[in-house]
Amino acid sequence: MSGRPVLEVGGTHVLASRVDTATWRMCPQSAHRLPLDGNGTADEILATLATCARKLGPMPSQTLAVAMPGPFDYGTGIGQFSGVGKFDALAGVDVGQGLRARLAQPPARVAFVNDAGAFGLGEWLAGAARGYQRAVAITLGTGVGSAFVAAGRIVSRGPSVPPDGHVYRLLVGGRPLEDTVSRRAIVAAYRSLAPAAAITGLDVREVAARALGGDENARRVFSEAFHQLGKALAPWLTRFGAQILVVGGGLTASWSLMEPPFRRGLGPMPGELVLVKSADPAAATAAGAAWHSRGEAGRSLAGHARSGPQRTLTSAGPSGR
Repeated sequence: MSGRPVLEVGGTHVLASRVDTATWRMCPQSAHRLPLDGNGTADEILATLATCARKLGPMPSQTLAVAMPGPFDYGTGIGQFSGVGKFDALAGVDVGQGLRARLAQPPARVAFVNDAGAFGLGEWLAGAARGYQRAVAITLGTGVGSAFVAAGRIVSRGPSVPPDGHVYRLLVGGRPLEDTVSRRAIVAAYRSLAPAAAITGLDVREVAARALGGDENARRVFSEAFHQLGKALAPWLTRFGAQILVVGGGLTASWSLMEPPFRRGLGPMPGELVLVKSADPAAATAAGAAWHSRGEAGRSLAGHARSGPQRTLTSAGPSGR
């Protein structure tokens, strides 16, 4: 089968696809998605990943690119999950070997990459950040993922990025950012304002629906959370010299609620930063994982940079005009 094989692993699903490395887009009809129980046993999780990977066909001479959430040792393929509420059963497990052992014609190599990093690379490569030299991508869902990308290279060290390039390590009012911006944080904040809403099964989707329906407590929760997110990110975007900020993840389903307070929190950004919602996070993550698996994610390729328009820090205004 043509195209580079990719697995995207999420907390509730796994997506297999093949990526055309000429266009960096998913090959038609190659995508297959399965539900995944992040609280299952190691064998159950690996069995689901392998079932999905089989949809990609034989891979004996290929590299399988796998985008995984952290904490994970991406060099060795060993899980480091412990007490994070997902994939705890994979702590200490060699996921690459587990996958290969469950496939009749396994790949020659398994290359792991952080899922948010893959998303950022993919947006730079073929998505909203194509043509920009310095892009930041964040994913908002059960947590806050991030990638600082400079000409196709993930920057995770130095004074221009947070520790290891992870914005989830930032503090808001002395507390971790994810205590303010995440599914659990938004639901908890809403319940604290409206105790009657503390019903089993309440999720951020219901909070968003109530906000859109005129519930002032729900609107207040979204406004505060994303205003604080903007304030936390603003100094790092400035230090990095970001030209564009691309946002993906499940919480962007409520973009109309989150974008206005997010922009207010960012404030006036030097260089007229572009803020945009990702058009296709899954496609971007697949492209970024495929790109990374070629061993070229740490290099700036002049050919790719020339293939798109070269945008500068003054390419567009904060509102996207």
